[in-house]
Amino acid sequence: MQHGLTVPNFGATGDPAVLVSLARDAEAAGWDGFFVWDHLLVDRNWRTPIADAWTALAAIAATTDRIRLGPMVAALPRRRPWLVARATASLDVLSGGRLILGVGLGWPTDPEFTAVGDEEDLRRRAEMLDESLAILEGCWSGEPFAFEGRHYRLAEATWLPRPVQRPRIPVWCATMRPFREGPLRRAARWDGVFPATDEHELVTAAELAGVVARVAAIRDPGAGPFDVAIQGMTRGIECAADEAVVAACRDAGTTWWLELLTEWLGDLDAIRARVRRGPPGD
Repeated sequence: MQHGLTVPNFGATGDPAVLVSLARDAEAAGWDGFFVWDHLLVDRNWRTPIADAWTALAAIAATTDRIRLGPMVAALPRRRPWLVARATASLDVLSGGRLILGVGLGWPTDPEFTAVGDEEDLRRRAEMLDESLAILEGCWSGEPFAFEGRHYRLAEATWLPRPVQRPRIPVWCATMRPFREGPLRRAARWDGVFPATDEHELVTAAELAGVVARVAAIRDPGAGPFDVAIQGMTRGIECAADEAVVAACRDAGTTWWLELLTEWLGDLDAIRARVRRGPPGD
Protein backbone atom coordinates (compact mmCIF):
# COMPACT_ATOMS: atom_id res chain seq x y z
CA MET A 1 0.00 0.00 0.00
CA GLN A 2 1.21 3.48 -0.90
CA HIS A 3 0.69 6.58 1.21
CA GLY A 4 -0.36 9.97 -0.04
CA LEU A 5 -1.72 13.24 1.28
CA THR A 6 -4.98 14.90 0.24
CA VAL A 7 -4.98 18.64 0.85
CA PRO A 8 -7.72 21.29 0.54
CA ASN A 9 -6.99 24.18 -1.81
CA PHE A 10 -8.64 26.62 0.61
CA GLY A 11 -8.25 27.93 4.13
CA ALA A 12 -4.84 27.43 5.74
CA THR A 13 -3.67 25.65 2.58
CA GLY A 14 -5.33 28.06 0.14
CA ASP A 15 -2.02 29.60 -0.95
CA PRO A 16 -0.24 27.94 -3.92
CA ALA A 17 3.14 28.61 -2.31
CA VAL A 18 2.01 26.79 0.85
CA LEU A 19 0.87 23.79 -1.20
CA VAL A 20 4.22 23.65 -2.99
CA SER A 21 6.11 23.86 0.30
CA LEU A 22 3.99 21.07 1.83
CA ALA A 23 4.54 18.88 -1.23
CA ARG A 24 8.30 19.28 -0.93
CA ASP A 25 8.10 18.45 2.77
CA ALA A 26 6.00 15.40 1.88
CA GLU A 27 8.55 14.12 -0.61
CA ALA A 28 11.34 14.56 1.93
CA ALA A 29 9.30 12.73 4.60
CA GLY A 30 8.74 9.65 2.43
CA TRP A 31 5.15 10.11 1.27
CA ASP A 32 4.31 8.61 -2.13
CA GLY A 33 1.69 11.10 -3.34
CA PHE A 34 0.40 14.65 -2.89
CA PHE A 35 -3.13 15.36 -4.09
CA VAL A 36 -4.86 18.75 -4.12
CA TRP A 37 -8.60 19.39 -3.83
CA ASP A 38 -10.11 21.30 -6.77
CA HIS A 39 -12.74 23.60 -5.29
CA LEU A 40 -13.83 26.83 -6.92
CA LEU A 41 -15.98 28.61 -4.34
CA VAL A 42 -16.97 26.23 -1.48
CA ASP A 43 -19.34 28.73 0.20
CA ARG A 44 -20.61 32.07 -1.11
CA ASN A 45 -20.32 33.73 2.28
CA TRP A 46 -17.06 32.15 3.39
CA ARG A 47 -14.24 34.69 3.18
CA THR A 48 -11.21 32.45 2.73
CA PRO A 49 -8.39 32.20 0.17
CA ILE A 50 -8.84 29.50 -2.46
CA ALA A 51 -5.91 28.47 -4.65
CA ASP A 52 -6.22 27.30 -8.24
CA ALA A 53 -5.38 23.61 -7.97
CA TRP A 54 -3.89 23.34 -11.45
CA THR A 55 -1.51 26.25 -10.95
CA ALA A 56 -0.33 24.69 -7.69
CA LEU A 57 0.07 21.26 -9.32
CA ALA A 58 2.24 22.71 -12.08
CA ALA A 59 4.52 24.30 -9.50
CA ILE A 60 4.63 21.05 -7.50
CA ALA A 61 5.50 19.08 -10.63
CA ALA A 62 8.36 21.44 -11.36
CA THR A 63 9.84 21.41 -7.83
CA THR A 64 9.59 17.73 -6.83
CA ASP A 65 11.25 14.64 -8.29
CA ARG A 66 9.51 11.48 -7.08
CA ILE A 67 6.13 12.05 -5.51
CA ARG A 68 2.90 11.30 -7.46
CA LEU A 69 0.52 14.23 -7.79
CA GLY A 70 -2.84 15.27 -9.10
CA PRO A 71 -6.25 16.81 -8.41
CA MET A 72 -8.36 14.79 -5.99
CA VAL A 73 -10.80 15.29 -7.48
CA ALA A 74 -11.34 17.45 -10.58
CA ALA A 75 -14.98 18.29 -11.31
CA LEU A 76 -14.82 17.69 -15.06
CA PRO A 77 -18.39 18.84 -15.82
CA ARG A 78 -17.35 22.44 -15.14
CA ARG A 79 -14.24 22.27 -17.33
CA ARG A 80 -13.86 22.10 -21.10
CA PRO A 81 -12.49 18.59 -21.70
CA TRP A 82 -10.05 19.62 -24.42
CA LEU A 83 -8.53 22.18 -22.05
CA VAL A 84 -8.22 19.47 -19.40
CA ALA A 85 -6.58 17.22 -22.01
CA ARG A 86 -4.01 19.90 -22.76
CA ALA A 87 -3.38 20.67 -19.07
CA THR A 88 -3.05 17.03 -18.00
CA ALA A 89 -0.72 16.08 -20.84
CA SER A 90 1.46 19.08 -20.00
CA LEU A 91 1.47 18.18 -16.30
CA ASP A 92 2.42 14.59 -17.06
CA VAL A 93 5.30 15.72 -19.28
CA LEU A 94 6.43 18.35 -16.76
CA SER A 95 6.42 15.82 -13.92
CA GLY A 96 8.08 13.05 -15.89
CA GLY A 97 4.98 10.83 -15.80
CA ARG A 98 3.81 11.29 -12.20
CA LEU A 99 0.25 12.58 -12.69
CA ILE A 100 -2.83 10.75 -11.40
CA LEU A 101 -6.14 12.30 -12.46
CA GLY A 102 -8.94 12.06 -9.90
CA VAL A 103 -12.34 12.92 -11.40
CA GLY A 104 -15.91 13.36 -10.21
CA LEU A 105 -19.22 15.14 -10.80
CA GLY A 106 -18.35 18.02 -8.49
CA TRP A 107 -19.56 18.82 -4.98
CA PRO A 108 -21.22 20.83 -3.56
CA THR A 109 -23.60 21.79 -6.37
CA ASP A 110 -24.38 25.03 -4.57
CA PRO A 111 -22.44 27.22 -4.91
CA GLU A 112 -19.75 25.58 -7.06
CA PHE A 113 -22.15 25.19 -10.00
CA THR A 114 -25.16 27.37 -9.24
CA ALA A 115 -23.17 30.51 -8.45
CA VAL A 116 -21.52 30.56 -11.87
CA GLY A 117 -24.35 29.25 -14.05
CA ASP A 118 -22.90 25.78 -14.65
CA GLU A 119 -24.95 22.60 -14.99
CA GLU A 120 -26.82 21.71 -11.81
CA ASP A 121 -28.53 18.46 -12.83
CA LEU A 122 -26.53 15.44 -11.60
CA ARG A 123 -27.66 13.14 -14.42
CA ARG A 124 -26.53 15.61 -17.05
CA ARG A 125 -23.26 16.11 -15.17
CA ALA A 126 -22.72 12.34 -15.19
CA GLU A 127 -23.18 12.32 -18.97
CA MET A 128 -20.76 15.23 -19.28
CA LEU A 129 -18.21 13.42 -17.13
CA ASP A 130 -18.35 10.27 -19.26
CA GLU A 131 -18.04 12.26 -22.49
CA SER A 132 -15.14 14.24 -21.01
CA LEU A 133 -13.29 11.04 -20.14
CA ALA A 134 -13.77 9.69 -23.67
CA ILE A 135 -12.38 12.95 -25.06
CA LEU A 136 -9.40 12.87 -22.70
CA GLU A 137 -8.47 9.35 -23.76
CA GLY A 138 -8.78 10.27 -27.44
CA CYS A 139 -6.69 13.42 -27.10
CA TRP A 140 -4.05 11.60 -25.04
CA SER A 141 -3.64 8.98 -27.79
CA GLY A 142 -1.56 11.25 -30.00
CA GLU A 143 -3.57 10.01 -33.00
CA PRO A 144 -6.16 11.88 -35.09
CA PHE A 145 -9.30 12.06 -32.98
CA ALA A 146 -12.80 13.48 -33.30
CA PHE A 147 -15.82 13.32 -31.02
CA GLU A 148 -19.55 13.92 -31.38
CA GLY A 149 -21.62 13.61 -28.23
CA ARG A 150 -24.70 15.03 -26.57
CA HIS A 151 -22.74 17.68 -24.69
CA TYR A 152 -19.44 18.07 -26.53
CA ARG A 153 -18.22 18.12 -30.12
CA LEU A 154 -14.60 18.02 -31.18
CA ALA A 155 -13.40 18.29 -34.78
CA GLU A 156 -10.70 15.87 -35.85
CA ALA A 157 -7.23 16.90 -34.75
CA THR A 158 -4.04 15.39 -33.36
CA TRP A 159 -3.20 16.53 -29.86
CA LEU A 160 0.50 16.57 -29.01
CA PRO A 161 2.53 16.02 -26.96
CA ARG A 162 1.22 12.72 -25.64
CA PRO A 163 1.43 12.15 -21.91
CA VAL A 164 4.52 10.29 -20.73
CA GLN A 165 2.53 7.46 -19.12
CA ARG A 166 1.28 4.51 -21.17
CA PRO A 167 -1.31 3.47 -22.04
CA ARG A 168 -2.66 6.67 -20.45
CA ILE A 169 -2.59 8.87 -17.37
CA PRO A 170 -4.25 6.85 -14.57
CA VAL A 171 -7.82 7.99 -13.92
CA TRP A 172 -9.41 7.46 -10.48
CA CYS A 173 -13.17 7.99 -10.27
CA ALA A 174 -14.77 9.31 -7.10
CA THR A 175 -17.93 7.85 -5.66
CA MET A 176 -19.80 9.29 -2.72
CA ARG A 177 -21.82 7.55 -0.05
CA PRO A 178 -24.21 5.72 -0.57
CA PHE A 179 -21.93 4.43 -3.41
CA ARG A 180 -24.46 3.99 -6.20
CA GLU A 181 -24.08 1.63 -9.14
CA GLY A 182 -23.42 4.26 -11.82
CA PRO A 183 -20.27 5.76 -10.31
CA LEU A 184 -18.94 2.28 -9.48
CA ARG A 185 -19.44 1.17 -13.08
CA ARG A 186 -17.61 4.27 -14.25
CA ALA A 187 -14.71 3.56 -11.91
CA ALA A 188 -14.54 -0.05 -13.11
CA ARG A 189 -13.99 1.17 -16.69
CA TRP A 190 -10.99 3.27 -15.66
CA ASP A 191 -8.00 2.86 -13.32
CA GLY A 192 -9.11 3.41 -9.75
CA VAL A 193 -11.91 4.22 -7.34
CA PHE A 194 -11.95 6.85 -4.60
CA PRO A 195 -14.87 6.32 -2.18
CA ALA A 196 -15.62 9.52 -0.28
CA THR A 197 -18.29 11.15 1.83
CA ASP A 198 -19.64 14.66 2.18
CA GLU A 199 -19.95 14.13 5.93
CA HIS A 200 -17.36 14.47 8.68
CA GLU A 201 -17.37 10.69 9.16
CA LEU A 202 -14.76 8.99 6.99
CA VAL A 203 -15.41 5.87 4.92
CA THR A 204 -15.02 2.72 7.02
CA ALA A 205 -13.04 -0.38 6.15
CA ALA A 206 -16.31 -2.35 5.95
CA GLU A 207 -17.79 0.13 3.46
CA LEU A 208 -14.55 0.01 1.49
CA ALA A 209 -14.65 -3.78 1.29
CA GLY A 210 -18.16 -3.55 -0.14
CA VAL A 211 -17.06 -1.06 -2.78
CA VAL A 212 -14.07 -3.22 -3.73
CA ALA A 213 -16.25 -6.31 -4.09
CA ARG A 214 -18.82 -4.52 -6.23
CA VAL A 215 -16.18 -3.04 -8.55
CA ALA A 216 -14.44 -6.42 -8.87
CA ALA A 217 -17.73 -7.99 -9.94
CA ILE A 218 -18.08 -5.44 -12.75
CA ARG A 219 -14.51 -4.91 -13.93
CA ASP A 220 -12.95 -6.90 -16.75
CA PRO A 221 -10.33 -9.14 -15.05
CA GLY A 222 -7.88 -8.49 -17.89
CA ALA A 223 -8.21 -4.71 -17.77
CA GLY A 224 -4.91 -4.16 -15.94
CA PRO A 225 -3.92 -2.65 -12.58
CA PHE A 226 -6.62 -0.99 -10.50
CA ASP A 227 -6.16 1.32 -7.53
CA VAL A 228 -8.40 1.74 -4.49
CA ALA A 229 -7.79 4.98 -2.58
CA ILE A 230 -9.27 5.86 0.79
CA GLN A 231 -9.02 9.03 2.84
CA GLY A 232 -8.24 8.87 6.54
CA MET A 233 -6.50 10.55 9.44
CA THR A 234 -3.67 9.25 11.62
CA ARG A 235 -1.24 10.79 14.11
CA GLY A 236 1.97 9.79 12.37
CA ILE A 237 3.40 8.26 15.53
CA GLU A 238 3.29 4.76 16.93
CA CYS A 239 -0.39 4.28 17.75
CA ALA A 240 -2.05 0.87 17.88
CA ALA A 241 -5.48 2.25 17.05
CA ASP A 242 -4.23 4.09 13.95
CA GLU A 243 -2.22 1.08 12.81
CA ALA A 244 -5.29 -1.13 13.17
CA VAL A 245 -7.42 1.22 11.03
CA VAL A 246 -4.81 1.44 8.28
CA ALA A 247 -4.25 -2.33 8.32
CA ALA A 248 -8.01 -2.97 8.10
CA CYS A 249 -8.24 -0.72 5.04
CA ARG A 250 -5.26 -2.45 3.46
CA ASP A 251 -6.87 -5.84 4.08
CA ALA A 252 -10.12 -4.56 2.53
CA GLY A 253 -8.29 -3.82 -0.71
CA THR A 254 -6.80 -0.34 -0.33
CA THR A 255 -3.80 0.36 -2.56
CA TRP A 256 -3.47 4.04 -1.53
CA TRP A 257 -3.97 5.49 1.95
CA LEU A 258 -4.61 9.24 1.55
CA GLU A 259 -3.93 11.14 4.75
CA LEU A 260 -6.43 13.97 5.08
CA LEU A 261 -4.79 17.32 5.91
CA THR A 262 -7.38 19.85 7.02
CA GLU A 263 -7.76 22.52 9.66
CA TRP A 264 -9.28 19.80 11.87
CA LEU A 265 -5.60 19.21 12.70
CA GLY A 266 -5.09 22.81 13.78
CA ASP A 267 -3.23 25.67 12.14
CA LEU A 268 -0.71 25.48 9.31
CA ASP A 269 2.10 24.62 11.74
CA ALA A 270 0.13 21.58 12.92
CA ILE A 271 -0.57 20.53 9.34
CA ARG A 272 3.09 20.84 8.40
CA ALA A 273 4.13 18.89 11.48
CA ARG A 274 1.84 16.02 10.45
CA VAL A 275 3.37 15.97 6.98
CA ARG A 276 6.88 15.84 8.39
CA ARG A 277 6.07 12.92 10.72
CA GLY A 278 5.66 10.79 7.62
CA PRO A 279 3.27 8.03 6.58
CA PRO A 280 1.43 5.84 9.08
CA GLY A 281 2.67 2.33 9.75
CA ASP A 282 0.56 -0.52 8.41
